[in-house]
Amino acid sequence: MALIKKFEIKNYIGDHNIVEIKKASVFYNKRQILSDLNLNIKKQEILGMLGPNGVGKSTIFNLITGLKNPNYGQIIIDGIDVTSLPINERFTKFKLGLVPQYGGLIHDLTLIENLRLISEIHIKEKDFREQKVNKLISQFEFESIVNIKADHLSGGQKKKLVIAMALINNPKILLLDEPFAALDILTIRMLQEIILNLQATEEISVVICDHQARDLLNCVNRAIILSNGKIIASGSPKEVISDENARAQYFGDEFKIN
Repeated sequence: MALIKKFEIKNYIGDHNIVEIKKASVFYNKRQILSDLNLNIKKQEILGMLGPNGVGKSTIFNLITGLKNPNYGQIIIDGIDVTSLPINERFTKFKLGLVPQYGGLIHDLTLIENLRLISEIHIKEKDFREQKVNKLISQFEFESIVNIKADHLSGGQKKKLVIAMALINNPKILLLDEPFAALDILTIRMLQEIILNLQATEEISVVICDHQARDLLNCVNRAIILSNGKIIASGSPKEVISDENARAQYFGDEFKIN
């Protein structure tokens, strides 16, 4: 029987903010999703976002990537106001990486073909493309499955592949949308270790949105709890689960983490 290893979350967080969302309000068809929201994300921080459906977690991702502009407020990345910049400029100039909840790969291509396809988009020099692809194959231990079509990979292998594809352009900020959904315990632990290693070795800021609260809280430096378009709690995992507002509006009284 496989053993689930415990690991320690270390603090690699830098001094400056890599992302700042300032007084952002967002409306969809006159319905307010975010209300005067302020959020700072530090360099090399792993931040988790929790809250019921419809409270604005995905909207925050959309604000960072440029898929949605705020009706009011500012989005600042690495000290530069990007509120009016389009998606492609944000991903290339400010090195964003996104792992969507669904999709993100081409099912009829093999694992290595998926990696090579994305590398051709981001890397001009052919030799460097191959170096990057080979590095990711080694880093994610893909050697035995490089020629398997993505459609035939397991759920965990697909998720690892999409994360690897998001790393092709050496992102400074990696956004993970529900990475733990529908995965088994050992695969979730594997992904948690990947996230922690990315923070430590690649100096990436990681933002995770997921409904698996325990899995999220076990691999983040800080978590925020959203409710009614606002942040109602922010702090370390232990701090947020002890917060009265967070327990009343999200966790409930019986929630605990290991």
